[in-house]
Amino acid sequence: MTRHDSTDPELRLRGRGATSNEAGRHERHGRTYESDGWAVEADESRLLRTEVSLERPRSVISYNRSPDLPFDRSVNPYRGCEHGCIYCFARPTHAWLGLSAGLDFETRLIARPEAPEVLARELRKPRYRVAPIAIGTNTDPYQPIEHRHGVTRACLEVLSDFNHPVAIVTKGTLIERDLDILTDMARRGLVRVGISITTLEAGLARRLEPRAPAPGRRLAVIGALARAGVPVRIMVSPVVPGLSDHETESILTAGRDSGARAASWIMLRLPREVAPLFRDWLQAHYPERAARVMGLVRAMQGGRDYDPEWGRRMRGTGAYAEMQARRFDIAARRLGLDRAQQPLRCDLFAPPMRAGDQMQLF
Repeated sequence: MTRHDSTDPELRLRGRGATSNEAGRHERHGRTYESDGWAVEADESRLLRTEVSLERPRSVISYNRSPDLPFDRSVNPYRGCEHGCIYCFARPTHAWLGLSAGLDFETRLIARPEAPEVLARELRKPRYRVAPIAIGTNTDPYQPIEHRHGVTRACLEVLSDFNHPVAIVTKGTLIERDLDILTDMARRGLVRVGISITTLEAGLARRLEPRAPAPGRRLAVIGALARAGVPVRIMVSPVVPGLSDHETESILTAGRDSGARAASWIMLRLPREVAPLFRDWLQAHYPERAARVMGLVRAMQGGRDYDPEWGRRMRGTGAYAEMQARRFDIAARRLGLDRAQQPLRCDLFAPPMRAGDQMQLF
C-alpha cells in the first residue's frame, strides 16, 4: 500500500469531509508540508486512501455517567469513521491515538476483530448487571469497512446469544445485511434502531457527509427495518443552523412515511477540534453563509463555539434553540412520532451454555 502524508496539499481529497489534518491536541509537535519545488501531476496514486489497522482490546464495554444520555454503556466496533461527516462530535477521540481529528479520523481507521470474544467474556462476569448496550454512539458501526471486517455483525450475534438488549444508531445501509439477526431479536424485544438524517438535499448531504449513504437510501433502510418488524426511529441529527434547520418538518414527514414510529433530534455540536474543522469547511463550501451559521451556533452556546454543560450541549439555549425545539415537538406530535418507544427487555438475559459447563438441576 502506498503511504501518503495527509498533510501533503497536493493529495487529492475526493470524497473527504475535512480539509486539513492538524496534529492531535496531545501531541508536542505539529506537522507541515514543504514543497521541494518539483510539481507533481495529479493522478489516482495521489488520492488519499483509507488505511485500516487492527486492535486487540482488553475490554469493549465503555461505561458513562452522563446524565443527559439515555444509556450507561456502549460498544464501538471501530475507531474513526470513513463516512467523513465534518460535524462528527467523535472526531476529537482520535487524539487519544496520537492522530488528527481531521483527515486522520476518516482515513486512518481502527478495527477491533476480537471485540466479539471480549464482549462475550465481559457479559459472563458474575458481577455483570444487564442494561441496554448502545452501538454506534461514537463512530458508525455500519461504515464501509464493516463489509470486510464484520465486527458489528459478530457483536450482534453475541448479544443475540445472550438475550442482551441493544440500541443501534447508524447512517449505514449495511444494516440491511443483518436483518436476519435484528428481526429475531426484535421478536424478543431486544433491539431498536435509530437512523440519522441531517438533510434531504443531496448536494448538501454529499458535502456534509461525503461517504455516507444518500438521504433517500437511508429512508429506504427505515422502510426495510419497519417491514421486518424492527422498531425504528428517525433522528433529525444534527440540526445545522442556517443550513439544514428549515428541513425539520420535511425530514420527520419522510421518516414517518418510510415507517419510523418515533423521532428525536440533536443540535449541531462542535467540541474541541471539530469547531475549527467545521469553520474551515464552511469557508470552503458556503462562505456566504459562514458568518450567519456560526453566529447562530454561538447564540445558542453562550457566545462560544461549544458549551459542554450537561443538558445544554445537545440542545443549546436561547430563543433560536427554543424555537427549534418547539418546531420539532409540534411536527412530531402532528405526525404521531412523539410516542415513547417500548422499553427493551432485560429479563431474558442469560449467558449461553458452553462446552463443559455443568447444567443446573433446578
